[in-house]
Amino acid sequence: VQLVESGGGLVQAGGSLRLSCAASGRIFRINNMAWYRQGPGKQRELVTAITPSGTTNYADSVKDRFTITRDNAKNTVYLQMNSLKPEDTAVYYCNADVRRIGYVNFYNYWGQGTQVTVSS
Repeated sequence: VQLVESGGGLVQAGGSLRLSCAASGRIFRINNMAWYRQGPGKQRELVTAITPSGTTNYADSVKDRFTITRDNAKNTVYLQMNSLKPEDTAVYYCNADVRRIGYVNFYNYWGQGTQVTVSS
């Protein structure tokens, strides 16, 4: 199973970016999907998560600015980031709990990360 992120880049403060993360491989089912980030000199932190039915939760720092959605048919999760701030600068990682075909348990997978840089 692979998670591949895309959509990162450089944006000015107040701008927007949309990240995508597509899961591929011998996938039977995907449970929760999430976005984490790790800023310079900081620990990795949970930004937002979404259940298969669409229930979401957000870190306080991104509420009302970021929106997570998913397309279950495409095994893809998105992160729409609006009103970006310099403190949002980080490597953003996709995370998912995946049940592979032929397996009973769910296993946790990470993407390789995509850089988001917000200039002031």
